[in-house]
Amino acid sequence: MEGIITAIHGDIIEIEFTGGLPDLAQAVRVQRPDKKTPIILEVHGHISETMVKAVAMGFTQGLKRGMAVQATGNPLLFPASPGCLGRALDNFGAAMDGCPPIESPSWGPIHKRPPGLEEQVPASGILETGIKIIDLLAPFPKGGKIGLFGGAGVGKTVLLMEFIYKVSKIYSGISLFCGVGERIREGHELWREMQRQGIIENAALVFGQMSESPGVRFRTPLSAITLAEFFRDDMRKDVLFLMDNVYRFEQAGGEVSVLLGRLTSRVGYQPTLLPELAEVEERLVSTKAGTITSVQAIYVPADDITDPAVAALFPHLDTTVVLSREIAAKGLYPAIDPLLSKSKFLNPEETSQRHYEIAGRTVEHLARYRELSDIIAMLGIEELSAADRVVVKRARRIEAFLTQPFFLTEEFTGRKGKHVPLDDTIDGCEMILSGEADYIPEQSFFMKGGIKEIL
Repeated sequence: MEGIITAIHGDIIEIEFTGGLPDLAQAVRVQRPDKKTPIILEVHGHISETMVKAVAMGFTQGLKRGMAVQATGNPLLFPASPGCLGRALDNFGAAMDGCPPIESPSWGPIHKRPPGLEEQVPASGILETGIKIIDLLAPFPKGGKIGLFGGAGVGKTVLLMEFIYKVSKIYSGISLFCGVGERIREGHELWREMQRQGIIENAALVFGQMSESPGVRFRTPLSAITLAEFFRDDMRKDVLFLMDNVYRFEQAGGEVSVLLGRLTSRVGYQPTLLPELAEVEERLVSTKAGTITSVQAIYVPADDITDPAVAALFPHLDTTVVLSREIAAKGLYPAIDPLLSKSKFLNPEETSQRHYEIAGRTVEHLARYRELSDIIAMLGIEELSAADRVVVKRARRIEAFLTQPFFLTEEFTGRKGKHVPLDDTIDGCEMILSGEADYIPEQSFFMKGGIKEIL
């Protein structure tokens, strides 16, 4: 099936076909004038009996009216195989790391139905990260979905990199990093760091970088999920799927939507925002063959957590981790807000009664400290009642105790990374809350590991 380009509107190409139209979501190919790599387009709309609108999956320089277009007869495909481990790939499975192409791949369509209800397995059990504040207040479910919310520069990417390190070193699972619309500098740093730490062999990286066309950024998550499904279903592995950044995917969808001429919806976002997000999220599930635990970074525009693109993700998540600019400004890292971060799995059935109670008392102390912070700033701590002074004293120790040096930041901070078992974290918080640690100076808790190290 052949066609001819009749109009070009930026990344949207109008094509006239003779002898039938290609299906929606089918890939078509245009040969560049330089005869090098062809440009792939994806059909997004049938305008008439002979005309289609297609989105370019790459740069459109050199295209012009009258150029021949060839229908491939397939949707966009991605090469999945065990050879993808240890590699950095682009949206089409082509090598970005300077190594040879993937050997003997099984090409699979990036568009698939999610597993049926009877095939899915609900998230169960806690994935211990060794990060005190997360394990205590927002535990990660194994096979569940976790969202890291935060504005620019508060530490989302560093946290993601730390999870990759932990899963590779401690759980020996497979990590799949999907970089959507992020700076390729960050991707290069991650790739080099994973090589340095010796964890690249159990990981794969798929990038649709910031400089790419919106069509590429919009389809990168589906390419990465196709590879994750191969690891889960064919290799029967437990997969940690990390995406940075969901907001950039939604942004790319908005760009494509505007170019296709759709009217915008709430706050200027595309009217198809919810189904586009669901198409990605509904495939990130665990089955009887293996689990996919997904950790997704979400950029929060203007630090507004109620933004429609951010709020659309909440119903899909089991655990919400919110990073705060105020906490980062205090120098407390990881800069996680203990009052906004929550998990459905923080209950006596999934964790333990003791864990649940200690977490509740910790949040109570920190919430009371935040209420009193304005009074302390204006009048001083001496104006508080004796009971409130004790609460503030212990809350400040807990705040310092929940900071922690990361393995991935050792060379920048000079502090050796710490992995703290959950029981040590609970013991430490229990000691502080009961007053057993009142005699220890507040500064002794800052950037340390477990309570044994502090004692």
